[in-house]
Parts: sequence; structure tokens; C-alpha cells
Amino acid sequence: MLKQLKIAFWMTLITTLLCGIIYPLAVTGAARILFPHRANGSLLASNGKIVGSELIGQSFTSPAYFHPRPSAAGNGYDPLASGGSNLGPTNHQLSDRIQADASKLRAENPNVPIPVDLLTASASGIDPEISLEAAEFQVPRVAKARAISEPELHALIQTHTIARQFGFLGEPRVNVLQLNLALDEKYARR
Repeated sequence: MLKQLKIAFWMTLITTLLCGIIYPLAVTGAARILFPHRANGSLLASNGKIVGSELIGQSFTSPAYFHPRPSAAGNGYDPLASGGSNLGPTNHQLSDRIQADASKLRAENPNVPIPVDLLTASASGIDPEISLEAAEFQVPRVAKARAISEPELHALIQTHTIARQFGFLGEPRVNVLQLNLALDEKYARR
């Protein structure tokens, strides 16, 4: 019996060291060497200051910026409270929020169909990207707020459009934080 307890103890200790310490350190070290940007959180900087991650959405409310999709994560874009709202299509709270958002969007860009991703939250609640249509929908508001031409903004969106993965998966999309950083860099707020 004592022999079996010793074997169990040593197996637990060795397995813990291998799987709980050595393997995670090796994988993390390899990732930092092979993919340093990704392994460090895909952080983005502006003027030498870290402003966010390209993997986590942020709230932009100023008319001079492109806005992300709505977020159901905590107080908005909180990665610690990531997840959908779990509100069903007949829930009045969800319906009221969507109607309020649709009214605001119609006021800023009347007679143009509203892209669905500007009304619905993603499953994670922290989606950093919007569809190409959602970015194009916001061009008149941003152009007016920054006093720049709409064709200039369309060109900026095109240069920041992420193509379908492997050429056939998903839809073209735009990372909102990267687009807004490029907007600030190229067209400072007036």
C-alpha cells in the first residue's frame, strides 16, 4: 500500500510539473518568439501609448469616429464579462434597445438601410470588427464631423478592409479601432 502511495505521489508531482509548469512555459516562450505581436495581446499603440487590442472592441461614441457593434458585455466591451445578453427575440428589453438604436441610426443617415451588425451585439459582446456595409453606412456622419470628403473616407475604409479568410470564409470586415487610429493619424479632428 505504501509503495502505491509513493508511486501515486511521484506521478502526481511529475505530471503537475510537466503539464502545469514546463509545457505552458515552453508554449508561451515559443509563441513569444514566433508570434510576438499575437502572444502579447495584439496591442495597438498611438503616439507611443497603448490604446487597446485589435482583438477586443472598444466603445466610440463621438460622431467623429466609426462606431462598433453594440455590446452586451458588462458595461460594454468588458472582456471579463464577455458573452451575449441571452435575450430572446420577443424580449421587450432587447426590442426597445434595437428600436432606440435604429431611430438614432435613421436620424444620422435617413433613407439608407441599416446594416444588421449596427443593431445586434455579437455572441462575445466584444467583437472588434464591423461589416464593410456598417463602416460605409457611417461615412456621412464621420465626414461631416471631421469636415472631410466622403470619397476620402471610402478610400480609407478600403485600405483597412480585411478580406475573407482564405479567400472564402466569412465576409469582408473592418477593425474599428484600427480604422479610427488611421482616421486620427490621417485626418486630425478639426
